[in-house]
Amino acid sequence: MDHSVDNSMKFQVHTFGCKVNTYDAGLLQKNLQSNGFTYQDGDPRIHVLNTCAVTAEATKEAVRYIRRLKVRDPFCTVVVTGCAAQVDTGSFENLPGADLVVANSHKGQLPELLNKFFKGDLTEKVFKSNIFKKEDLEMGGGIEKSHTRTFLKIQDGCNSFCTYCIIPYARGKSRSIPVADLVARVNDLYAEGVREAVLTGVHIGDYEDEKFGKKLVLEDLIEHLLAKTKMPRFRLSSLEPVELSERLLDLYQDDKMCPHFHMSIQSANTDVLDKMKRKYTQNDVMHSLNQIDKRVKNAFVGMDVIVGFPTETHEQFEDTYLTLAELPWTKIHVFPYSERPGTRAVTYDVSVPNEERVRRASRLRELSLHRFETLAKGQVGIHKKVLVLKNSAKGGQALSRDYWPVHIVGADEFVSHWAGQEVDVKILKYDHSNKTRMEGHLIGEILT
Repeated sequence: MDHSVDNSMKFQVHTFGCKVNTYDAGLLQKNLQSNGFTYQDGDPRIHVLNTCAVTAEATKEAVRYIRRLKVRDPFCTVVVTGCAAQVDTGSFENLPGADLVVANSHKGQLPELLNKFFKGDLTEKVFKSNIFKKEDLEMGGGIEKSHTRTFLKIQDGCNSFCTYCIIPYARGKSRSIPVADLVARVNDLYAEGVREAVLTGVHIGDYEDEKFGKKLVLEDLIEHLLAKTKMPRFRLSSLEPVELSERLLDLYQDDKMCPHFHMSIQSANTDVLDKMKRKYTQNDVMHSLNQIDKRVKNAFVGMDVIVGFPTETHEQFEDTYLTLAELPWTKIHVFPYSERPGTRAVTYDVSVPNEERVRRASRLRELSLHRFETLAKGQVGIHKKVLVLKNSAKGGQALSRDYWPVHIVGADEFVSHWAGQEVDVKILKYDHSNKTRMEGHLIGEILT
């Protein structure tokens, strides 16, 4: 069938998964717009699915979404890209609703491929190659005009090959964007009105930039960003315990570094960590959390923990639970283990029954909720600087430097005026009345 080219065609990007995908979605949007396509939230002709593959369920979710799109509009064009397109290509190759499958290896060629598709010049449906040969990182994504915060990808790929994780096969080897390019990008973002940059990547602890024969690491990048940009707020995405160096903690003495950590713990039992192929021990977990508590005042500390990993015994889970119960942190993001085809963990000859995974997850979530609520109530009466958001997140229209969502009393009348600015508020109470959310948010009033 001969399709005529129509560069005014309207598209929408649907993003699944992590913060890196959120960044990449901005890049996809920008690339398509610069090639004559028009972004439209409602009733687009082209749907671009930026998929996730961290679990098998994530891929199934994308397949279901495609079917729903085609039921609603049988004549729309559906493009599948992202991590699931790279590692679960077969799930989409023979799916009638998926018109074009563009793996991460070819993501940068999407506008060109779409133009050829509408001309009728494509003889194949799937575009994919060896992701480990991919060297570029495609810069310039992550910014949406409607936001006051942005995710800034500094690194992509991973060299760790943890036994439960498919991501290295979806994103390739670790590679980083040069320091100078990131400094320039942050200055551009500041000029566009962004007031908080979240430095993100698949494994930001692997950040590396060769400059004049010297290897620059994550701490060097942060030092350059603090010294050479006007951005008032920086935040880091996930770090592993052994990546929390003394030098990195020293950088949190600068007010621009938000006192907020997201620690990729996964377990607090050394034997489980070893089976996961994590390169640290229970002692490293304990040391990192205690050091944050000691060195960074009133830090918000979130953690990722997997329960029900195939080799995790009841005693090993209890060890993780009791160890974490005694340590300083704010919130645990609990993930019941999910089998992921293509990873080493699915070949283990032991497994934890699903009902036991659910039970362990429930216990850890209860521990987390109790801790979160206790610390949230302790915020009452405190004065905080909050960034007023153009789009409310996590239950509030503002976000404090220490990552507490704050709903400002009477904000509806002036939120558009203050959007993008930091204001001083006094915390009045903790509100958990919205039962659709596991955690609540803080209520605050503007200090005049």
